[in-house]
Amino acid sequence: MMSEPLLHRDDPAKDPLVGNIKVTRQDWLNAALSVLKQGGVEAVKVAELAGQMGVSRSSFYWYFKNRTDLLNALLQHWERTNTAAMVAQANAPADTITEACCNVFRCNINTALFDNRLDFAIRDWARRSERVNAVLKAGDDARIEALTHMFLRFDYPELEAKARARVIYYMQLGYDDANLGETLNERLAMVPGYLVAYTGHTASDAEIEAFATYARDVTGHTDPA
Repeated sequence: MMSEPLLHRDDPAKDPLVGNIKVTRQDWLNAALSVLKQGGVEAVKVAELAGQMGVSRSSFYWYFKNRTDLLNALLQHWERTNTAAMVAQANAPADTITEACCNVFRCNINTALFDNRLDFAIRDWARRSERVNAVLKAGDDARIEALTHMFLRFDYPELEAKARARVIYYMQLGYDDANLGETLNERLAMVPGYLVAYTGHTASDAEIEAFATYARDVTGHTDPA
């Protein structure tokens, strides 16, 4: 885990004011995250970010020493959101392995839990940087370890637990990248079959309905038809 970047200012009351705009460290991070997801790491440039926000470039240095400091913060954000969310969902309480898998599926439905576009951007960045690739590998390892322990909790043999963890992880990573063009209802219709494939067990109707309700709530699709 990388150490926290050193800030030039750490008192929110002393955030720089540019015109009538109060510029925060999170504003810079949000702008950089958006650019990273849209254009890759090469597009994350201080001058361009300042222009997008309509602020002085000098305000950047209240919060970051340099561009590398900002890039480190982006990596930390990815670790603290995507990786932490999947680990937490794998460890969430569940009475059955199918319920546990539904907890993990929430990462692929709720972008507030897990941002697939950010994950893709980090993986693309990792192809260009050995340092970032090492951070990515550590994140992948942590996620697979958590998924493996999820299966172990329900008495799967160790090697089988690891294999099933890899299957569910790598399939979920590539699901959105496949660009299947499914509606939410089409995707939900596949969930019972996926659960059988991942776990060897059939989920209860209550588990399927609970996940479907969650999915519709977080995506705003309220029509169950």
